[in-house]
Amino acid sequence: MKSSSNELSNLYRAGKYFAQSHGYKAFIPESLPPDPPIRISGSLQEQLSKADRALGRLDGSILTLPNPDLFVFMYIRKEAVLSSQIEGTESSLQDVLAAEARLLNPEQPHDVEEVVNYVHAMNYGLERLDDFPVSTRLIREIHSILLDGVRGSHLTPGDIRTTQNWIGPGGCTLAEATFIPPPPIEIPRLLSEFEKFLYSDTGLPLLVKIGLAHAQFETIHPFLDGNGRVGRLLITFLLCEKKVLSKPVLYLSFYLKKHRDEYYDQLQRVRDVGTWEDWLSFFLKGVEEVSIQATNTARRIITLREKHRNLITDRFGRAAGNGHRVLEKLYTVPIVSVHEVQQLIGTSYPAANDLVTRLIKADILREITGQVRNRRFIYREYVDIFMGS
Repeated sequence: MKSSSNELSNLYRAGKYFAQSHGYKAFIPESLPPDPPIRISGSLQEQLSKADRALGRLDGSILTLPNPDLFVFMYIRKEAVLSSQIEGTESSLQDVLAAEARLLNPEQPHDVEEVVNYVHAMNYGLERLDDFPVSTRLIREIHSILLDGVRGSHLTPGDIRTTQNWIGPGGCTLAEATFIPPPPIEIPRLLSEFEKFLYSDTGLPLLVKIGLAHAQFETIHPFLDGNGRVGRLLITFLLCEKKVLSKPVLYLSFYLKKHRDEYYDQLQRVRDVGTWEDWLSFFLKGVEEVSIQATNTARRIITLREKHRNLITDRFGRAAGNGHRVLEKLYTVPIVSVHEVQQLIGTSYPAANDLVTRLIKADILREITGQVRNRRFIYREYVDIFMGS
């Protein structure tokens, strides 16, 4: 059976495998945008429209929040957990919050620092975007933070690889790899072309361009470790840099973790048979799904905040003012101690302890250490919104 001319033209659309001196074949991608050009029509056009609408609604809903940065704080941490879990970590959102609250727990997963590093890398990158574009330099800076002092830290954090890497089941050899990225000699050229694509006027819709960029970065695989996490960070950085979102609240790791096998299969099919449109449809469906989910989460936060503000106003009497101050703080630091509450409201320790007791009785705070001293309290209902979404 003969292949159609369309199938043949797509076959090397994303790149080709080239034999290397050690006997394996490494994939060297073509520069973006793809040739033949992306066909934005039919179901792909429809999915693009859905993703654009959902993203617009999300941005609008975030702007209705009393303080959008409260939402951002937890969303960054949720993304850090999920993106890291795709790479095999076990830490939960509560583990990360506990680590940031300096809660010593012998049962805390050993990999929680990897997730905390992800939070630092995300925040650093977002701050840098104010005066520095998404670029190879920024990518290297992010990578350095991501791997600082954790698993993979011996693999030259922040440095473009100078040896061959490969992708496959844990412990597999180069000969057993499911995918072998470009040889190291090609990486500087490929990253330079990648950077040019990001800032070239291709006429492509922005979401399509970002979808192409993510897949291309994962194919180049410029580091010895951490490529997946950096590639997913890039999605958010590009959305914020291009002002598609006023706040960094679109994180695809929930969708990509849920469809992990398809995620990897779609990327591999692009390399093998040039199915860029199929990958983009999958990517855009994720943008739509996660945007809808984040919009619903924002509504739930507004409802929860209003419920607890009313409860404090109705029940706390003269302590209502301080109760509201603590409540607002809980949206950025959902695990607190009595001492921290004392510092926040500027009262005596007994008065702070009394306020915490009131918040417990109102079912706003819950004690989580089981200790008499050095107790910590969590804003459980708020954290649960993110744990379950």
